[in-house]
Amino acid sequence: MTKPDEEQTHHPRYRVGYAFEPKKVNTFIIPSFINLANLNGIDLVQIEPTKPLLDQAPFHCIIHKIYGQDWKQQLTDFKSKYPNTVIVDPPEKIQPLHNRVTMLESVTRIRITQQPEIKIRIPNQKVIEKDETLEEIGLKYPVIAKPLLANGGASSHEMWVVLNSKGFERVKDQTPLLVQEYVNHNEVVFKIYVIGEHVECVKRRSLADIHVTAEEDGGDGGGEWNGVSILPFSQISNSATVEHESEKVDEAVMPAPELVTEIGKELRRELGLRLFNFDVIRVSGEENSYAVIDINYFPGFAKLPHFEQIFTDFILGICKNATID
Repeated sequence: MTKPDEEQTHHPRYRVGYAFEPKKVNTFIIPSFINLANLNGIDLVQIEPTKPLLDQAPFHCIIHKIYGQDWKQQLTDFKSKYPNTVIVDPPEKIQPLHNRVTMLESVTRIRITQQPEIKIRIPNQKVIEKDETLEEIGLKYPVIAKPLLANGGASSHEMWVVLNSKGFERVKDQTPLLVQEYVNHNEVVFKIYVIGEHVECVKRRSLADIHVTAEEDGGDGGGEWNGVSILPFSQISNSATVEHESEKVDEAVMPAPELVTEIGKELRRELGLRLFNFDVIRVSGEENSYAVIDINYFPGFAKLPHFEQIFTDFILGICKNATID
């Protein structure tokens, strides 16, 4: 309900609650964003997740990145009492991104019409059980091994490039494990950010291409890289020089803006989410072939230039159609 003083000035103010872990508060709710939001009639209010959410009402909108059953129940109870408050985003829509199989299922359903010659796919991947071999699940080295769950826990970020069966022995017990084909992509990843209707692409350095020669083949279709059989992502990422990184990224041609926008809108529709990003690679040697390799909910938007204006516009668009009951 609009307050009397707001009716007189014709400048409504919107109460927007945010619930984040402390680290995200420090990197996202920064003074430049707070000030711009305030100038546009948005009051950003920190929510204390350990206290009853209903006691902290009302809100026109709630933005959040907090997980756990208690928080989900709090949002459900809040929505029952305040049905016109917009929750960005509903926990049931976020949940599929916590599993690396369901995460990418939406990609297989999107349709590209603006550039029909473009092929969008996901890498071949399988969930492996403890006693299975790579050959039994139909994949060949090199592969990427990732924890199946992507729920924000420390272990969910541990990923490896596995070059042969010897390397696979070191990670196969960490099940459930997702094993994904390694797609060469000229060391560049395109990160596409979606903030409501806004879709923006940036390019970043990625992992090096891997080519196994006949001399390096260990008899299992794999090989070694600099004498090792398995490499954590961080070790590969740190192996190149700054000059090499800059050259590769600078030379990379960005995907066409209309393609970026269409993929973003299609995934937004399929996922039912308004705040996410996804990583896209262009397959080496195949100009019109792309693979979506990862999707993240509410990533580090503060890395985007002028994110404050983009996010302020996003919140205004939501709040103008919301009311406080």
